[in-house]
Amino acid sequence: MNSFHMKYRVTAILLLLGFYCAWGTPDEKKYDFVVDKNGGGDFKTVQEAINAVPDYRKKETRIFIKNGKYKEKLILPQSKNNVTMIGESMTYTIITYDDYDTKKNVFGEEMGTTGSSSFFIFGEDFKARNITFQNSAGHVGKAVAVRVESDRVIFENCKFLGNQNTLYLHGKQSRQYYKNCYIEGTVDFIFGWSTAVFESCVINCKGKGFVTAASTPEESPYGFVFTNSRITGRGSSTFFLGRPWRPYAKTVYINCYMSKHVEPKGWDDWGKPEVELTAFYAEYNSSGPGADTEERVSWSCQLSDGDAEKYTTEHILKGEDDWNPEKIRF
Repeated sequence: MNSFHMKYRVTAILLLLGFYCAWGTPDEKKYDFVVDKNGGGDFKTVQEAINAVPDYRKKETRIFIKNGKYKEKLILPQSKNNVTMIGESMTYTIITYDDYDTKKNVFGEEMGTTGSSSFFIFGEDFKARNITFQNSAGHVGKAVAVRVESDRVIFENCKFLGNQNTLYLHGKQSRQYYKNCYIEGTVDFIFGWSTAVFESCVINCKGKGFVTAASTPEESPYGFVFTNSRITGRGSSTFFLGRPWRPYAKTVYINCYMSKHVEPKGWDDWGKPEVELTAFYAEYNSSGPGADTEERVSWSCQLSDGDAEKYTTEHILKGEDDWNPEKIRF
């Protein structure tokens, strides 16, 4: 190899290293706090960083969380608004806890579904990216990974891991947006009152069960809306796309891939035939081996082209303040 080629090769390697440093590692100056369980940041725990956020701060507070498994039961209080949490990587930045509904508290009382939550979100305008949220209790009953009460919440490129009742969309006035996320569970693993859009997500049912259990308030025009997402499963078990936790449950799938694991009937009435007159379950342009609508229950519907056009993220989540999460950048 002559000197010219050697010089060229060295220059190329240096340029690649430069790009790696620029793009492969975080610029910690962009963040207000850095969390590193090994002591290389401002705090060793995520909760310490949350506690350090000034109450009712008008500006965004950005928290960077380095790779590691953080076994913490987190609370983002109502006073900690406009908080953004960004992980070093979706796969290796893990926030986890292992409570479940029948587990006893210090008074010997059962925790219940809400009490089992690994992460309680009360602060408005919360955003998270590149983080895995987990309830690691196992197959022990209801065990929530994340419970969201607040309004204007965004999750991008995040994982939600659990079994029964993984993701609790609790707030009746809450609007939530999930983009490029992975959500798994068994029974009713996406459930609650909130209005939410799941865009380009993977929804994976780990066994026989139900993807959703919406309890949409009667006055809410939308409940859970899945767009351009993949609905998948494991093994030979089949599962339902949803069942109504409350009478006016609303769940819609738009342009979604349905694996063979989707139950041909599609939907279940939870043994309450009266809700067939009030719940709203619909699909549009489903694809894949589980998309055949011939055996779908008669009380579900296939949207027309005109109806489907109304199911945009902006229209569903805008509210009175014209919130559009698609225009918000991390």
